[in-house]
Amino acid sequence: MRIMGLDVGVKRIGIAISDPMGWTAQGHSVLQRKNAGYDFGVLLDICQQYEVEKIVVGYPLNMNGTEGPKAQEIKEFAKLLKEKSQLPVELWDERLSTRSAERTLLEADVSRQKRKQVIDKLAAVNILQGYLNSLN
Repeated sequence: MRIMGLDVGVKRIGIAISDPMGWTAQGHSVLQRKNAGYDFGVLLDICQQYEVEKIVVGYPLNMNGTEGPKAQEIKEFAKLLKEKSQLPVELWDERLSTRSAERTLLEADVSRQKRKQVIDKLAAVNILQGYLNSLN
């Protein structure tokens, strides 16, 4: 069962896809956001192409576990995605996923310009892999 993981930001959406067995997350792409119709269209095309059966969306809780304005936005995004895709959509605590991705890229000595291009995809991988690990 393939699962899609998303790191949803204001300008970009990092996308990861699991292997067919649902064990490992691989980075897929970074979607440069334009408008809701375009964004959902691209995501639904990827779901169809990879036969995705579930979507996991990073849920940006505050460090103390409370919901802030960004978490409310993501909750609304996930609700719309569920309606449009007709797939199960789960929220997954993404605290520190982007920081972890940044640290990994810094340790790999990736340039600032390249980090900017891949950080959202790597954050999506971290979100999805965390979710997959919780299933096992």
